[in-house]
Amino acid sequence: MSDLEKAARDAVDAAANTRQVEMIAAFLAAQQLLNAQQPQQPAPVQRQEFNATKWLVIGGVVVSVGLVGALFAVAVAIGAVSVGILALVLRSMWADVQKGR
Repeated sequence: MSDLEKAARDAVDAAANTRQVEMIAAFLAAQQLLNAQQPQQPAPVQRQEFNATKWLVIGGVVVSVGLVGALFAVAVAIGAVSVGILALVLRSMWADVQKGR
């Protein structure tokens, strides 16, 4: 095999190797473009841990408001009954005053 044939074969191998390197570089560039275009996945939303203290406070407030509301309703009912009895007593007294004339 002569030096000329060796040089020709080396030139063909180098050309093929250069073509392979160009293909690999093009493939890597295309991959980088695709990765840049793909939207990133949003970070998962972290759930808060169950806070028993918070719910105990909310329950205590609800119960307290309920008790205050019930006491207010009882006070209104007692006041309404008192006004009704007062109206009956005054009516009776007015009737007695009218008879005495």
